[in-house]
Amino acid sequence: MSISFIITIFLIGFVGSFLSGMMGIGGAIVKYPMLLFIPALLGFTAFSPHDVSGITAVEVFFASLSGVLAYRKSNLIVKPLVLYMGISVLVGSVIGGAGSSLLSESTVNIVYGVLAVMAAIMMFIPKKGLDDMPIDEITFNRYVASGAAFIVGLAAGIVGAGGAFILVPVMLVILKIPTRVTIATSLAITLLSSVGSATGKIFTGQVPYGPALVMIVASIIAAPIGVKASRRVNTKVLQGILAVLIMASAVKIWWDIF
Repeated sequence: MSISFIITIFLIGFVGSFLSGMMGIGGAIVKYPMLLFIPALLGFTAFSPHDVSGITAVEVFFASLSGVLAYRKSNLIVKPLVLYMGISVLVGSVIGGAGSSLLSESTVNIVYGVLAVMAAIMMFIPKKGLDDMPIDEITFNRYVASGAAFIVGLAAGIVGAGGAFILVPVMLVILKIPTRVTIATSLAITLLSSVGSATGKIFTGQVPYGPALVMIVASIIAAPIGVKASRRVNTKVLQGILAVLIMASAVKIWWDIF
């Protein structure tokens, strides 16, 4: 790998992981298209979709881990919610991945696209008073949390994509979790759900280790910086950025379908 190629990959990983730490998402919704198109546009050897999915699967694990470690002393991670939603999304993704061969690709993409649109719409629903709720007063319906996470995991596993950007509005709107707590907790859930996908990609030989290592280094540096930025940004601004990212993801999914 040339120095210019390494710098390009590092910057892609840095931007995606910064957003991951700041927004509580895995960051793959930003990194995937950047890795797929930017190196080729700059004249480097293009990555295949399999290469990109392998790199992002491994890198998202480290980005999420770095973000969670940065949040560990903040008291913003609701551990029971991580347990219920993390296990459910992991089980759902495993079942979805195993059963994906039974459905047509177009059917799978449409299901995921519908979920993405629903997530985008939810981000524009007013969330009055939630962010003023003390951490120790947060409650949630564990059945709704588990069920929603399982459905998202199922769809994400079938498509082979991350579902964190759908889980965030579910936590904000349906479970009524405050914004900063949602961001920290969703990172921990993403960490759990990324274990299976990263392991699968590694054992099936779908990870180009050189570029993946560069992205991992970028994520370890950038995710904690994103966490610090998240603490200083007004929650309304955070919700606005999240809404734009989720809307962009929904548009991309439907663009790919058609």
